[in-house]
Amino acid sequence: MKFNPLGDKLLVRRGEEEETTAGGIVLPGSAAEKPSQGEVLAIGPGRVLDNGDVSEIPVKVGDTIVFGQYAGSNTIKVDGEELLILSESDLLGTVSK
Repeated sequence: MKFNPLGDKLLVRRGEEEETTAGGIVLPGSAAEKPSQGEVLAIGPGRVLDNGDVSEIPVKVGDTIVFGQYAGSNTIKVDGEELLILSESDLLGTVSK
């Protein structure tokens, strides 16, 4: 199945969860903090402004982005993988490698 976001939405694969703390304590899945970064898989065309112009989203497919810890309450399963649907306003920045 292919998902195409609309408007200012992005489809994101969340990064891997941390399973151990800095002190070496192994956390169960339910206690591990969900990561607040991920890879952009698909992007909508952008938000339509009041004058009818479209404001493009400032990231591209493949970028690693950082988003708020409580962002991404909308999820979808695509080919058995749970992915996030974020709005452009949920983005905090990008990560350079």
